[in-house]
Amino acid sequence: MRAPRTTASRTTQARTSAPARRGATRVVPVTPDRWPDLEALFGEKGACAGCWCMWMRLPTAAFRRGKGEGNRRALKALVSKRPPGLIAYVGGGPAGWVAVAPREEYVRLENSRVLEPVAGEGVWAAPCFFIGAAFRGAGLTATLLEAAVAHAKRNGARALEGYPNVNRRERQPPAFVWTGFESTFKRAGFQEIARRSPTRPILRKALGRRASRTHA
Repeated sequence: MRAPRTTASRTTQARTSAPARRGATRVVPVTPDRWPDLEALFGEKGACAGCWCMWMRLPTAAFRRGKGEGNRRALKALVSKRPPGLIAYVGGGPAGWVAVAPREEYVRLENSRVLEPVAGEGVWAAPCFFIGAAFRGAGLTATLLEAAVAHAKRNGARALEGYPNVNRRERQPPAFVWTGFESTFKRAGFQEIARRSPTRPILRKALGRRASRTHA
């Protein structure tokens, strides 16, 4: 399979691959003008094995057909319409990502025995995180989750859900913990509402009254 094409500048790529530097952290919605930074962050592998954060959004057959370049184009098309997630900058360079959108956009949940949606109105979800290698282990997932809560609330969500991995004694490879850790969500005020698998709870945080959606 041909490697996914990237249009990010060499300068942006260099910023992403460089060792983590101290600097202010800023989390903002991914808009079309920030797409090159998200491309640079995900790299040629599209974050992981050509996913481009489309695994939760597509049925299995469609995801496999688009793996790599097709998924890249699909995510770019979403960005052109409205932000499908948030990007974190550390010291001015792209460092992390969280997907956050209305729960019904993640079609894979509907067909999951473990993550089948629990009843609720105005529920959004934050099902996926990606942290650049140079920035892992520094608490950036927690920062992104806090920003996702604020973003969902600002856009009218009544609750935000996550589907994290349970914490284990042994270190888990980054490719297996893209949903975040249970402890991170619980520290952010999320509560367990279902656990159909010992290793994959559904956690939810109530956000208060619903407001009009702006997708700011």
